Amino acid sequence: MNTHILIIAHAPLAHALRECAMHVFPDAGEVVAAIDVLAHDAPETSLAQALAAVQAWGGDGPTLVLTDVMGATPANVAQKLVQEDHDARLIAGVNLPMLLRSISYRQEPLDDLVARAITGGSQGVVQMCCPESSTSLSSRA
Repeated sequence: MNTHILIIAHAPLAHALRECAMHVFPDAGEVVAAIDVLAHDAPETSLAQALAAVQAWGGDGPTLVLTDVMGATPANVAQKLVQEDHDARLIAGVNLPMLLRSISYRQEPLDDLVARAITGGSQGVVQMCCPESSTSLSSRA
C-alpha cells in the first residue's frame, strides 16, 4: 500500500516543493499534498487544513508528514496531526531530495520509508564548490 505524503511548511515552501516533485513524478499528484502555513494564520486553521487533506485520502494507508523547521508553527501543527494518527510519521527538515526519495519509495513500510527519506535528505546536502573557493566561503561564516 502506498504511503500518502503531506508537506506542511511556511508559505510558499510546501506548494513549491510539491510542484517541483510533480515535475519529476507527474503521476504522484494524488498521493502528495501541501499545506502552506501563512504568517497570519492561527495554528488551528492550518491543523484543520491538514486534517482535511488527510481525510480526503479516506484514511486509506499510512501518511508521511514532512515539515520545514522543528519547533516552528508548521512543525507544531504537523506534530498535533501525527499524534492523533498511529499510522503516520513526521520528519522535520524537508528538502527536495527528501521529498523525491519519499515519493520514490512510498510503497515500502512506513518506518522503512522514514529511514529512506532522512537518508535522501541528508545525502542531498553536499558542498559543490572547488577547493579554491572554499577558503573564501568559510571566511564569510
